[in-house]
Amino acid sequence: MGDRDTGSAAWQEAPSAYWARREVPFRVPAKPLSRYVTMRDGCRIAVDAWLPEGGDGPFPAIMVLTPYYRRFSLEPGSAAEACPNTAKFREAFVPRGYALVVVDVRGTGASFGTRDSFRSPRERDDAKELADWVVAQPWSNGRIGATGISYPGAASDFLASTAHPAVKAIAPLFAVWDTWADHYYPGGLYLNRLAQVYDDLMVAMDHDRRDLLKNFAYFANPDLRGPAPVDEDADGSLCRAAVHEHLGNFRQPDFMADLRFREEALPHDPSFSSANISPYAASPTIPDDVAVCCVSGWLDGAGYANSAIARYLTLSRNPRHLLLGPWDHGARCNVSPWRNAVEPDFVLVHEVTRFFDEYLMGRDTGLRNEAPIHYFAMHEEAWHASDSWPPAPNSLRLNLRDGAVLEREPGALRAEIQADFAWGSGDGTRYERIAGINSTTYHADWTGRQGALSGFTTAPLEAALDLAGHVIADIQLECSERDGALLLYLSEVQADGTVRYVTEGLLRLLHRKEAEPPPTYRCAWPWRSYRREDAAPMEPGKVERVRIALLPVAWRFEAGSKLRLSVAGHDADHMIQTPHGRPPRFVLHAGSTLDLPLRSGA
Repeated sequence: MGDRDTGSAAWQEAPSAYWARREVPFRVPAKPLSRYVTMRDGCRIAVDAWLPEGGDGPFPAIMVLTPYYRRFSLEPGSAAEACPNTAKFREAFVPRGYALVVVDVRGTGASFGTRDSFRSPRERDDAKELADWVVAQPWSNGRIGATGISYPGAASDFLASTAHPAVKAIAPLFAVWDTWADHYYPGGLYLNRLAQVYDDLMVAMDHDRRDLLKNFAYFANPDLRGPAPVDEDADGSLCRAAVHEHLGNFRQPDFMADLRFREEALPHDPSFSSANISPYAASPTIPDDVAVCCVSGWLDGAGYANSAIARYLTLSRNPRHLLLGPWDHGARCNVSPWRNAVEPDFVLVHEVTRFFDEYLMGRDTGLRNEAPIHYFAMHEEAWHASDSWPPAPNSLRLNLRDGAVLEREPGALRAEIQADFAWGSGDGTRYERIAGINSTTYHADWTGRQGALSGFTTAPLEAALDLAGHVIADIQLECSERDGALLLYLSEVQADGTVRYVTEGLLRLLHRKEAEPPPTYRCAWPWRSYRREDAAPMEPGKVERVRIALLPVAWRFEAGSKLRLSVAGHDADHMIQTPHGRPPRFVLHAGSTLDLPLRSGA
């Protein structure tokens, strides 16, 4: 089965049906206009403008601000795609009457300057100046949108937060809202492998190290020859000079390790913290009339789905839409075990084009008449619509009990679990794709991996159970150490013994204190500040209540299957030991529960 939208009752008009009737009056040019645009401090930023051919402008513009090369140079005579990251947008938007403006952000590609941080605030200032440049062009009609996957998606948030009057619609796709809690420190645990692999990618790109770049599947084509110079740089000397400046760029593992607590200032810069690199902190200045399309997938990193939902809930005064599919980061794969192909059937640019047609071009697409939220339930293999999040009005509470069972009725429990610092979740997980690793199969070995963990299992289900939202684990916990990592995994154990990974949740126990979410990060699950002043060591021997929200998912457990909750104290494949070299022993006590959000009728 697949994730196609055709035949689904979730839409009045499916995105693919809208796409099929949308006229295509223009053509994509053979090459873009390519310029340097000089910023306030003299830094020159490389810009490509792909303009529709075959008719008169002016046109609305869609901006993509990327650190992953706006365009590659190619081996002479090569037919390779020079824009592997943005070709899908070029081919969708330009023939339909949009100018696509793709930018090498400061310190990347053919742009000059250095990067002083991940998602530097300087890039936000550049984005506003670049928007000024766009609206001053004769081909511009004065209306701007922005989009992109991952880093460019968050850049569209930052562009909107400048309150530039031309910006009318943004589509942050698979884009983080809180870089600390939803990206590099989920549950307060530092993803050291992610930081290192991402650094490897950015060194390969920023330093134009083609010998290293070939190790990444996205850029493995040997005909890709570094960043493309702009038109005025005929011999490429300016591009080479820009790349030399990039040697001074920050290094990701060192930079992220400096941000040990959320929103804590750097010792050498009291004005800079994780808030500066997170769109939520800039969201109060996003005007209410900017339309927002929030998109993520159920295996999108360690918190990107949370970010998409939080963005949707936070920007409650804006016209907004939320789409959650059976996808990994960037929707390169359909991650459902019941997929009919690796590549999704759902074509994301169909929905994004309809969004920009409605809110940027001003066409009547019928999108405002659709439900604002669409999500895909795996195992059921069906799309659903909702007017609110969470979509599940019902809940089911299960109790952890002696005998390693999950039951509706409470009972006695004392379960000792020793953390194993050698255990890992493997390579085909939600964590690889956000580092640029080309995963195509997910949790294929989960039956064996989870078999090494302690857990709690239900009896076979008498009827199917439909989950939609955040599962909340409420654990009465004793820990032998003053800190630790509590990792929880929810699985479906099918009647034939196959165990399917469903979702997971994780928490560094130092950060167990909950708080009311701020106006800039609205959510429907337990929230934590992760600030130093709210951190507190565990007291060995003392039982404390710890609540963990597992990452959101929509999933159908079939009749005859069992639910299993597995417990770990570390994931050696993705995160740091907590505490170093001292694997804790947990004791789970009576009163520990699992709350399951169920769709109506489940």
